[in-house]
Amino acid sequence: MTSIHRSAITRPLTIILVTITISIATSAQTAISLNDLSFFKTPGKSWSIVGDVTGDLNKEEVMTSTPGTGILLNLPVNKNGADLYTQSEFGDVDLEMDYNMAKNSNSGIYLQGRYEFQLLDSWTVKNPTYGDNGGVYERWDDKRPDGAKGYEGYAPRQNVSRAPGLWQHVKISFQAPRFLANGQKIENAKMLRVELNGVLIHENVEMLAPTRGGGDVEKPLGPLRLQGDHGTVAFRNIKITNFDKPRPSVSDLKYAVYKGRYNEDKDVSKLPSDVQGSLVKLTASTINNLPNEYFIKYTGTIRINDAGEYSFRVEVPGGRGILKINGQAVGNGLNNDINLSAGNVPFELIYAKEEDWKNRSLGLLITGPGIRPFIIGDSAISEGSTDPIYVDAPVNTILRSFMNISQGVKSVHAVNVGSPDKIHYTYDLDFGNIIQVWRGGFLEATPMWHDRGDGTSRPVGAVIRFGKPALSLSKLATPQSAWPKDTTNSGFRARGYKLDKRDVPTFLYQLDSSMVEDAITSTGEGQGFRRDIIVKKASPNLYARLAEGASIQVLENNMYLIDSKAYYLRIDDAGGAQATVRDNDGRKELVIPVQNKLSYSILY
Repeated sequence: MTSIHRSAITRPLTIILVTITISIATSAQTAISLNDLSFFKTPGKSWSIVGDVTGDLNKEEVMTSTPGTGILLNLPVNKNGADLYTQSEFGDVDLEMDYNMAKNSNSGIYLQGRYEFQLLDSWTVKNPTYGDNGGVYERWDDKRPDGAKGYEGYAPRQNVSRAPGLWQHVKISFQAPRFLANGQKIENAKMLRVELNGVLIHENVEMLAPTRGGGDVEKPLGPLRLQGDHGTVAFRNIKITNFDKPRPSVSDLKYAVYKGRYNEDKDVSKLPSDVQGSLVKLTASTINNLPNEYFIKYTGTIRINDAGEYSFRVEVPGGRGILKINGQAVGNGLNNDINLSAGNVPFELIYAKEEDWKNRSLGLLITGPGIRPFIIGDSAISEGSTDPIYVDAPVNTILRSFMNISQGVKSVHAVNVGSPDKIHYTYDLDFGNIIQVWRGGFLEATPMWHDRGDGTSRPVGAVIRFGKPALSLSKLATPQSAWPKDTTNSGFRARGYKLDKRDVPTFLYQLDSSMVEDAITSTGEGQGFRRDIIVKKASPNLYARLAEGASIQVLENNMYLIDSKAYYLRIDDAGGAQATVRDNDGRKELVIPVQNKLSYSILY
């Protein structure tokens, strides 16, 4: 593994000034109401609206429901169900939703009714294919030879699927195929970006034609289609952002080059320019005959077709961009929103390059109603970014680092433990507790190892975080006593960890006079982790807090669904002790008395 170091070289500053005319248009986000099925065409009998669903880890195609609204459920009997189509048709869209698969279930989301994003119970699959959860399904041709009829499917980059019965979240940015007025296709459909459970699994995937089951005809518009004839699946929080307006276009673009460094205190309009001219597109790279020190001013007009809120961000590697619209400063290196009325709007942009060793590059990122974020200007605006440094776990692997848990919360004594089963966790030595688990790739160590580094690493896969670090074990005066927020007066002392022959760690710590061994091992087949806590000289009134979340649902056989179906917790051996679900400041906690040993599993 190699860390690349770049020296920071300060060079003379150059600035350029330009004038622009842009035509901009609109978007609308639709949150599909799941109070009834009216958003869809003639729904079949297998589809219904319910209030909640619960899967079963041990029973295939089983999902129970409770009355209510907000969740779309498909319960086909012997695959006797019908696909569900929206009333509306769409072109370019961002689609976002939660879905929940029954055990061994199979379904799919068809963009425009033609291009399938595969949904499948792929829990524990190590090397996913196009047919697994998160895959872009294959095309099919019966005329091809046996064994080659299916082709051009795209597997997800990694398997970040949740266990059956847990909610999963997908975000798809889809670009529809492009056609001339005569119907000739000039550009293929694309999955521009797909995130599953917070992890990027596809980027710029081009589909030459519809996937299997999507038919043969491609059009500019089509409905959202949910597969209904395969397996049990539930959906909620469906949001569609429709990008149905043309992109902004630039015209009447002018520029002026000024000698010297840019000074915000000076009135540029009173300075004599060294070079002036017109441009067809916004660019800093093709302007020639520049002095050693300069800035460029671009000027023009933005044509706003639809009133609304627009966002602008100037991207200048190794420099600054100062943007004014209607005389108001926006977009100075940040996302800045501005409400604009329809019509022509004056536009001014100053380009100031401060690091001369970087190539000249200028981009203006624009987002507006009905417009997917896009860049006007030079395309090579990401220059200077660092190649990521990944750490794999082909065997049991340990890497210590800082770990950011949430905004402003950092574990400074984190031990990251990777497994060849592609399930991993972080243990906080300061509290003797697991603070997060994840599935997929192990770690990205770029923040820690690139250049001087800041000491942190970050999970590569789909993460389940357990909140702010806290003690796993504590003495409580009563079963309802508040769980301590820190280790004050706990007698907690970390004693490091020991490794077995497979390099699996057992963590050691002291809690008052009690000595604790905390062993965390894979349950096998990549389902999750089993945790065995052994306490020597256990103190009276010692408790373990197993879980904390917005909700805790009690299932059969000592199973619990934690935090709105984020993960399962199963108590395997508590020495006869009974767990209690209790309230704590609007949250739920699962606590249990501890004597000599406690064993439980986290399944996700």
